[in-house]
Formats: sequence, C-alpha cells, structure tokens
Amino acid sequence: MVFNSLTFVVFFACVLALHSLPLAWNTRKINLLVASYLFYAAWNPPFVLLLWISTVVDWWAAKKLVSVQGRNARRAWMLLSVVANLGMLAYFKYGNFLLENFRALASTLGLDYQPPAFDIVLPVGISFYTFATMSYTLDVYLRRAAPARNFLDYALFVTFFPHLVAGPIMRPTELVPQFAEPRRAGADALRFGLALMTLGLFQKIVLADAFLARPAEMVYDGKGTPGLLDAWIGTLAFSGQIFCDFAGYSTTAIGAAMCLGFAMPDNFRFPYAAVGFSDFWRRWHITLSAWLRDYLYIPLGGNRHGEARTYLALMATMLLGGLWHGASWTFVVWGGLHGTYLATERALRRRFSGWQPGPLALFGLGLLTYALVNLTWVFFRAHSFGKAWLVLNGMLGLNGGAEPILPVVHLVMVAGIVAAIVGAHWLMRERTLESTLARVPAPLLSAGWALMLFAIVIAQGAGNAFIYFQF
Repeated sequence: MVFNSLTFVVFFACVLALHSLPLAWNTRKINLLVASYLFYAAWNPPFVLLLWISTVVDWWAAKKLVSVQGRNARRAWMLLSVVANLGMLAYFKYGNFLLENFRALASTLGLDYQPPAFDIVLPVGISFYTFATMSYTLDVYLRRAAPARNFLDYALFVTFFPHLVAGPIMRPTELVPQFAEPRRAGADALRFGLALMTLGLFQKIVLADAFLARPAEMVYDGKGTPGLLDAWIGTLAFSGQIFCDFAGYSTTAIGAAMCLGFAMPDNFRFPYAAVGFSDFWRRWHITLSAWLRDYLYIPLGGNRHGEARTYLALMATMLLGGLWHGASWTFVVWGGLHGTYLATERALRRRFSGWQPGPLALFGLGLLTYALVNLTWVFFRAHSFGKAWLVLNGMLGLNGGAEPILPVVHLVMVAGIVAAIVGAHWLMRERTLESTLARVPAPLLSAGWALMLFAIVIAQGAGNAFIYFQF
C-alpha cells in the first residue's frame, strides 16, 4: 500500500477513526499493530514473516543482554541479533548481486561458472526496518538504552506503518516511550498533520511524478545521446524528483504520525541550500546520516585516532552507505564520491580554518555544492556505468553532435521548478516550516492548502511507488 493511493486514504481514515474511539490504550495499540501489519501485507503477505522474525529475535536478544552476565555472553546475544538482521538483508537484497559478482570473478579467472536461476524478490522497506531493529539491540548492548517494558510496545515500534517502509529511521528511544501513555491528537495537531500529509503528497504526486519524472526518464532511460543542455536538465529533473519523492514520503509519514498523536523526527531540512557536504548530510536523509554516524563511523574510529584513520572511517562509512541504497556498483560509486567530497572538505577546512565567507561567497559555495551533488546523482539514477558516463560526457559538453532529446516545454518546466525548489530551500535555510507557517495569515494558508489538494486530485495517476521503496 502506498501513501499516494485511494486505498491508503480509506485505510488511514479507518485507522484514525478507530484510534479516536474511547477504547483502552492497549486495545488502541493493538489496533495500530494490526493495521501496520495489514499496511505491509498489502505488498506481499508472506514477507510479514520477516518482520515477525526480526521482532522476536531482537526482543529476546535485548532481554538476554540485560539478564546474562559476562562479556562473551552479552556479545553472543548481540551478534545473534546482528547476524539475523544482516543475514536477511544480505540474502534478499544482495544475494543476486553477490552471485553475479562471483560469476564475473570466476570468468576473469578462466572459469565458466553458470549459477542456477536465483530469482529473489526484495521485501519492501527491508533496509529501513533492519536498521531500526538493529539500533534497538545495539543500544541495549552499549548500555545506551533499556529494553522496552512490554512486547506490544516493541512490536508496534518495529511495524508502526508511517515509518515502516521508507523511514524516517526511528530509534526505540524516540518512539517506544511514546507508547507508554494514551495519545490522541488535538485539533491543532490534527490540522497540522493533515496539512503535512497534503504537502507531502503534493511533492510526490504533482512535482515528482507529474512534472519531473518524465524528463529524467527521457534522458536516463532513453536510447538517445544527451547533449550539454539535455544532460544537465535531465539530471536537475532527477535532483528535484528524488527530493520531492523522498521528502514527500517523509513529510506524509510525519503528518500521519502526528494525526495519531505521535511525533517523528525531521528527515529533511532544505538540503539544496547546503554549503558543503557535511552540511548537506545534516540536511538530507537526516535519520540515516545519524544512524551511519552512531553505528558505523564512530565505531570505526571517527575522528579520535588521527587524520588517516578519520579519512578511512569517513570513506568506509559512505561506501557502505552507498551500498545500503542499492545492490549495484553505481551506488557504491555514488557513496564513494560523497566520501571524497567530505574528505576534501575536511582537508580544506583545516587548511583555511580562519576564513569566514561573506554572504556572496556563501551563496557561491552553496551553488557549487548543489552542482557537485548533481554529479553524484548521475550514478544514483543511471542503471549502468555506460549510461552514467554518457550523461556525464553530456554534462561536460563532450557529446558533440548529439540530437536534442527534451522538448522546449520540458526544458523550461524543469528549469522553473528546480529553480523554485532551490530558491525555497535558500529562503528557508535558517528557518523551520512550523515557524514560517505560524506567520502566514489563515486565509492564505487555507487557499494554499486547497490549491495543493486540487492539484493532487487533478494529477493523481497510477499511484507510482516511492523511489526509496526499492531500497
């Protein structure tokens, strides 16, 4: 089930109505748990078993981490959780990738190895809920958190449908305590939650799907060779599409949780106004950035063991972060480019530590950051290195004599929409959405809300899945 479907509208209305009834708190939590399983089972019912396995294994592992004595015993229970979770992730997400690379390696060694058909269906959202459940046992193992008080609260944390399939990646310490006391949204929270859901669906359905997806597809999925203008416009279209798609999902999820009386953390903070790549990752997919920092970068040494170790930890973190996004070497290159950018930025900051850029220099650095981010999006979007190099050559003006791919209307449309997105990010760079909306007159807010709803209804199509569902 996807947020941008009439099925979800009916589903959410039923969930909200049940949650508003004067029932016992445990009954309402059970309703949410059952609804979350139904939400996930709408894709592929058998994969609910994976959720159950992950939930039960981590629940018991965390309990044993508290009750057993001895370092080796605690480590064994922690490893059970990690191996179970990463094992399922490796099999379903990376099984075909590993098998194909093994076949290619055997071929280079002169061995004609033809593996049997190994058609694995990727469970929706497995990367997201795997990281969420692993954080539970790792935090208990590191004594940063106590286990959940009851199984119902923990099971609901794992499966809570707003964040289940594409984040934000929640920590147990952020959500489980909210299940302790009865929660129901007040009138203001309900209105704001519904407004956030409308904004998120507008970003997804209208901007990402109706306007930006097609130009990106024409450049990246077509057979033509893109020239300078087509390559840049196609890539800019994808930069806007992936932001509106993923931020749209996160905004809808946060709004849905708010309507039910729960709070979830921001996942985006106007990333296309970032100045530098450390700033970018403080603004883009914030919950993943924090997860990689706390459970990978810092355990690898972080910045505590000298510059060489810091750069190694930084690069390893971004390479694995790239692989987390997809079982393809293009994603690894995407992560490696971001690791290179971060390492270069760190070195430049040390070299020019006393320099304070003025407003114009700050804006110039922001545009440079955005341009370099777009170069990385080429590897994120392209399905092969051949296509990636073709688009990059076009962006560098090296595809001489290329025939136009995009019609003028698409060139103008993408340029206008992307300029509006980047401009809005710069206007909101040091602000929050809540504080900004609080200063807007109510009639103007109502008109904007109505226009977004109208555009959603007009543009509603086939209910395209969110891009990050494939991760």
